[in-house]
Amino acid sequence: MAKDKLIGRVLATEKNPTTIDEFYFWTNSDTKLNAFDIVKVERKDRSETYGVIEGISHITDAASFLTSFISADFGDVEASEPTFRIGMNYAKAKVSFNTKGDYTPVHNNFKVYLAAAEEITFALGLDKVENPLVCGSLKMYADTEDEISLPVRLNSKFLLGMEGAHLNISGISGLAAKTSYAMFLMKSIQDTFAGLKDDDSSVAFVLFNVKGRDLMAIDAVNEDLDQATIDEYSKLGLSTAPFKNVKYYAPYCESGSFRQSTYLSREDAQSYKDAGKLKLFKYIYEEDKEAIEMMFANVEDPNETMVSIVSKIIDENDLDFGNLSTWGEFLEKVSVNSQKGSSGAKSEISVLSWRKFKRIVNKTIRSDSMFANRVDHSKDECRLGDALKHIRKNEVHVIDISRLQDDKQAFVFGDAIKTIYNLRLGEYDGEDGISPPSKIVVFIDELNKYASADAPKNSPILRQILDVSERGRSNGIVLFGAEQFRSGIHKRVSGNCSTHAYGRTNSIETAAAEYKSMPDTYRNMLTRLSQGEYLIQNPVFRSLLKIRFPKPIYKQFQ
Repeated sequence: MAKDKLIGRVLATEKNPTTIDEFYFWTNSDTKLNAFDIVKVERKDRSETYGVIEGISHITDAASFLTSFISADFGDVEASEPTFRIGMNYAKAKVSFNTKGDYTPVHNNFKVYLAAAEEITFALGLDKVENPLVCGSLKMYADTEDEISLPVRLNSKFLLGMEGAHLNISGISGLAAKTSYAMFLMKSIQDTFAGLKDDDSSVAFVLFNVKGRDLMAIDAVNEDLDQATIDEYSKLGLSTAPFKNVKYYAPYCESGSFRQSTYLSREDAQSYKDAGKLKLFKYIYEEDKEAIEMMFANVEDPNETMVSIVSKIIDENDLDFGNLSTWGEFLEKVSVNSQKGSSGAKSEISVLSWRKFKRIVNKTIRSDSMFANRVDHSKDECRLGDALKHIRKNEVHVIDISRLQDDKQAFVFGDAIKTIYNLRLGEYDGEDGISPPSKIVVFIDELNKYASADAPKNSPILRQILDVSERGRSNGIVLFGAEQFRSGIHKRVSGNCSTHAYGRTNSIETAAAEYKSMPDTYRNMLTRLSQGEYLIQNPVFRSLLKIRFPKPIYKQFQ
């Protein structure tokens, strides 16, 4: 691009004055600009004001639509316009930066230029990013001779703590590529932090695979990568190798055929086991009975009778449940308390409440071999809680819950979050082999299932997610959540995320209150973003950024 390419002049009219926040400028109709492009205005004090384009319009000297209609021989579409209409483009720009900190309005007729690459970086706040972490790339003046491509780096402390934490990714299914973007960021994190010897900067990952085989080969090479994608990773400073130190977990299934456990083929599952990277997890009554509360995540309990029953069950001194050791004994005792005239009927908890409790736990536990009496480590079995307690830095633990019903998915997710939270609080510090990293990133797609705005207020899973979102930053737990519709997520969860990624969505969603702060042009753009494009919001950026990211580097299942 030619240095200081002049493209127009500032406009200031009675109805549209320039302000400390925005200005307008005209440009000829042949100049191609796009929303999010950066322009520069030279001021008389030799400072420079930079603006991000929010909208572009074209006008003529016609007083009304009727004027143009009449000039075409009263609506003859074939008629040549007898009067040449003077036309121009004008753009609205939001002020992002001034080189001298002078944010007084720019004046009418000041010259407007395209910004050079180095000017774009400090206009957007990308020039002095501390603790840099690649989150994508951006293009300015796309599809013109002046096109500029730049890597975008954010301050990792505003994503992983301590300055800020948590990421929320939204967008419609398929086209928005939510999982792909989350995985790209985690790949960037692993590449950046893997070589650091500072224990205070150690990171591990816990991922929940909720759809088919999506995340069940993230340590395998994507053999379908084209050279352009490989080059893009290299330009961003990232390796072209897949994830390292990956361990997979799938629900135990009694038949041993894996068919009811995972969408992996029998051959793949067996090869994973042979390689020592796949274990089948179980829940043992004596160790996991406290997790029973997670079975009631979506159950309305206004009188907290279910909470009372769970409290009774986990009480070691309770006469009914204190001495039980198996799930079978537990279900039998619940059945007894559900019968009219039983001892349970004499307590403060009614028989009807016990029956409601019985229906829920029977549906989850009965006939599911994941709820077992013991773990056989010689057969690659484990307790999920034990596995997560022993997570180490740079490790990636993938928990496959894709074949489980929604209520069981919620149970596994809730129990895992609780274990990770307790681990970072130091609850297991006295046990052998406990050496957690300083930060644990937890990724879950379909966050709306667990942190919905409509979730029961007393939901134990919602309570865990709220604890993580509000206090996880100081405890070293970082939530990466993805969902189709951001408006459906609990406001305390999305509100505590320091980084937001907006993917393609529909116009009904963009009409929600969560998008009102966006300029109209940006909201409309959300309905036509391409796959691999996101609008990113982070405290270190001076405005929303439109970024791109490359295809996944790991194996993709068809």
